[in-house]
Amino acid sequence: MSLATLPDIAARLSEARRHLGRPLVMGIINATPDSFFAGGRADPAALGGRLAAEGADILDIGGQSTRPGSESVSEAEELQRVIPVIEALASKTRIPISIDTSKSVVADAALAAGATILNDITALRGSPDMPEIASRFPLVVLMHMLGESPRTMQADPRYSDVVGEISSFLKSRMAVLETDRVWIDPGIGFGKTVEHNLEILKGLETFAGIAPVLVGASRKSFIGKLLGGIPVEERLCGSLAIACRAAQAGAVCVRVHDVKETIGALDVWKRSS
Repeated sequence: MSLATLPDIAARLSEARRHLGRPLVMGIINATPDSFFAGGRADPAALGGRLAAEGADILDIGGQSTRPGSESVSEAEELQRVIPVIEALASKTRIPISIDTSKSVVADAALAAGATILNDITALRGSPDMPEIASRFPLVVLMHMLGESPRTMQADPRYSDVVGEISSFLKSRMAVLETDRVWIDPGIGFGKTVEHNLEILKGLETFAGIAPVLVGASRKSFIGKLLGGIPVEERLCGSLAIACRAAQAGAVCVRVHDVKETIGALDVWKRSS
């Protein structure tokens, strides 16, 4: 089945964003034993149910840690982690389900299990046949990551023009698929220093001029560094500030751990803008 014949979730989500007057909120479900945020280590299916009840517009399920320095898990292990969660949530909710993976085997199985969005941190570079698998999804999120692996992405990241270089990369990856079914993610924290991340946030309007933009900065380490080295449990304030900055720039979606709080902050932003 081709991308064009599947339900137009991209258009429906864009319309939902316009109706809400704020970015959509994608709730993070880490089906991993080593999520960097302890608040996200609950039973994945139960967490998905809670995030749905809190008003999440999308649920994003991942079975591979992507924190800096993390090692890849096998296809079999990742499948075991994510497929039961997707099946459980797809049977209980009509909220679109996103699979966060760079493995084509996992993406293919997730689509069959009920996922309708592919969120790939490697922008389809992780598996040779990923572009073909991605073409079956109604919506694909392409993210920028320096290099090809979270294990090495933070090894002395350098850019001459961080916004320009990321923009060029994302445009080149968009050419692989139909651009009206693609969102882009500049990849905050994926091979970037604190200053690089700030430049990305200042340049979000540039990315929004290329394609619908997803911003994922929830509780990331650069927030802690900006606020004097605070731990992950205390970074909600910075995450909410970035969500409002994303809204100001016209982002289509923010990917967060804290759904209820983010929706509240965005609703206040909307009414005060």
